[in-house]
Amino acid sequence: MISIPHPLRLRKQLIALLAVCLALQATEFVQSQDTRQADLVVADFEGDSYGDWITEGDAFGTGPAKGTLPGQMQVSGYAGSGLVNSFQGGDRTTGTLTSPPFEVERDYLTFLIGGGGHANQTCMNLLVDGQVIQTITGENTNSGGSEALAPAFWNLSELAGQTVQIQIVDRATGGWGHINVDHLVQTNIKPNLPEWDRREKEFVVTDTYLVIPIENAGRGKGQIHLFANDKEVRRYDLTIATSAETTDWYAYFTIDAYQGQNARVVATQVTDAGFAAVRQSNHVPGEEKFYQEPHRPQFHFTQKVGWINDPNGMVYHDGTWHFFFQHNPVALPWGNMTWGHATSQDLLHWEQQPNKLFPKTMATGSCFSGGATVDKHNTSGWGENTLVAFLTDTGAGEAVTYSNDGGKTFQWYEGNPIVKHQGRDPKVIWYPYADADTPLNDAAKQLGGHWVMVVYDEHPQHGKNAAFHTSINLKDWTLESHLPGYFECTELFELPIDGEQSNSRWVVFAADAKYAIGSFDGKVFTPEHEGKHQVHWGDYYASQTFDNAPDGRRIQMGWLRINAPGPYNQHFSFPHELSLRTTDDGVRMFAQPIAEIEALRSNRHQLPAQDLIADEAISLAVGSDLLDVQFTIELGTASSLELTVAGRTIGYDAKTQNLNETPLKPVDGKISVRVLADRSLTEIIGNEGRVFISGPGPAQQNATPITVTARGGTAKLLTLEAHELRSIWSDAAGSR
Repeated sequence: MISIPHPLRLRKQLIALLAVCLALQATEFVQSQDTRQADLVVADFEGDSYGDWITEGDAFGTGPAKGTLPGQMQVSGYAGSGLVNSFQGGDRTTGTLTSPPFEVERDYLTFLIGGGGHANQTCMNLLVDGQVIQTITGENTNSGGSEALAPAFWNLSELAGQTVQIQIVDRATGGWGHINVDHLVQTNIKPNLPEWDRREKEFVVTDTYLVIPIENAGRGKGQIHLFANDKEVRRYDLTIATSAETTDWYAYFTIDAYQGQNARVVATQVTDAGFAAVRQSNHVPGEEKFYQEPHRPQFHFTQKVGWINDPNGMVYHDGTWHFFFQHNPVALPWGNMTWGHATSQDLLHWEQQPNKLFPKTMATGSCFSGGATVDKHNTSGWGENTLVAFLTDTGAGEAVTYSNDGGKTFQWYEGNPIVKHQGRDPKVIWYPYADADTPLNDAAKQLGGHWVMVVYDEHPQHGKNAAFHTSINLKDWTLESHLPGYFECTELFELPIDGEQSNSRWVVFAADAKYAIGSFDGKVFTPEHEGKHQVHWGDYYASQTFDNAPDGRRIQMGWLRINAPGPYNQHFSFPHELSLRTTDDGVRMFAQPIAEIEALRSNRHQLPAQDLIADEAISLAVGSDLLDVQFTIELGTASSLELTVAGRTIGYDAKTQNLNETPLKPVDGKISVRVLADRSLTEIIGNEGRVFISGPGPAQQNATPITVTARGGTAKLLTLEAHELRSIWSDAAGSR
């Protein structure tokens, strides 16, 4: 039988149930209202002053900046019209900006931040009782960064009810010595931003590469560590992408030398999705497009990915040209200095090899610049014909490494550093004795010469100088002399004058492409003229010449400080051969592209000799944007000459005697100009190498006619010859 409640009792039960429902709804409403509490703006920096915030020093000025400050790159990403910007007066200024105390009333503090990434120097701190409990920096420490502010946040939930302060700090005075901050807000809504943390995984090495996703403008700047059989073999600062989708390009470590070993990779400031993309692979993602990018040079060597600067360790050994270089393999800006490596059989076609010298895990610090040589007579005891490389181990001194397998692997000398001083960039050569030379000692006399190291040095008495050291075994070195007035990447070599081997001079050449000619007795260099001369102009810097080159050739390559958008950055010059020649101004150095370039020539085009009518262009049709163009003109009455080649304009001012603003005197009333036109690069050679001008050029473009114009008068074209060039990467690339 079914029991039916009394109507009064039923009514009371319904009322009670309704009360419970209302109570539950009220509780949910209160909780919902709590989580949706209005945001609290700590500071938006929209006023003309900082209000109750306290400033110290001169970096922050008297009030918020209204965007970009004088001399600063464009600042973006801030909210409203004002922000904290410590670039007041430039990077040299310092100071702090501290908020009044405020209570933590929400779970999160959100903000926008950018500028310098120097820990404890360009940062924003969260203070409790004056102690730093949270800190964050901007993202930039090297050239090439961005002034964009990016969103970030701190979790304050454990500080609820406590009193805190914000301190914005600028203690740095060098590059990126400033911090940008805006829009500090307390909120209970957790920002939807990547969560960075330390992550690691283990694996057995089976593949060729460890590939790493890189995000150029990402905020997750941390470190990656690679261990093989529990030995750390790589350590780099980098920004791992937050995911495969945000990846700009892939860096890679070549790990096949550790085949079968247990490996462990550890990364800091990385997301789960980003770390998942750090993996073994037998190919580098994107490599199918390497050297096909529209901005990629086609007959100049460039590295596959990452930043480069100085050429290093240039040496000819057992039939192979070895070209080492300063390399950051995991980022487009400078940093993580590693020795990259490429080899060639003909100085034209290069094969990039695995990196060779590594920071932190091989060297004590970074692997800065240096040279290489061949120990033909085993003076070091490391073996006959050993390939020996010298470098600056930053913070330690000059170091030596050696290879007994033709440059495939290098051994770190256990006695490093071999020279300790204030300086860098050692270049070592063999000095053979002539009849007039006095040997260092009996051992050197028996060897018939000794080793010389020229290295940039900073000295209380001599200032910035080139220091000369001597050795008979590449390990023990004696300081012999100083040559004041020289900076980094200094080197020393001998050249005949006008090709006469019996009449030679020594040359000291430094990173700024300035050089001096003189004599050298194995210990002391004596210039034979005042000041310095110059052959290279433009974006050319930090060159080096190949040691041990066949037939006594002196072949040079330099760093071209010209940006690229990625996956690589910066460039190298085309190899060029140096000579000393007699001119009306005295003995001078000349630089000409190596003769091997002729092997890249395909179609040839030329114009006959002819008069040039004032302001009327003549043209020569070509079928490529990869060109080697040479012309000679008798100046006549023209005030200037203009040559257009593959989107470039080359000008000669007859009045000022300048070729593209570089001094160049006519010879017998004539000038000759040669132009190497490659994608992103232009090299202009005047009067058979009297000047060598390096600069940028356009990316890939359709072929256009070459034109020559005499301005303001007449001239005579004596020769004009253009050669289309094949790509060193693909024969088809020259006509794409």
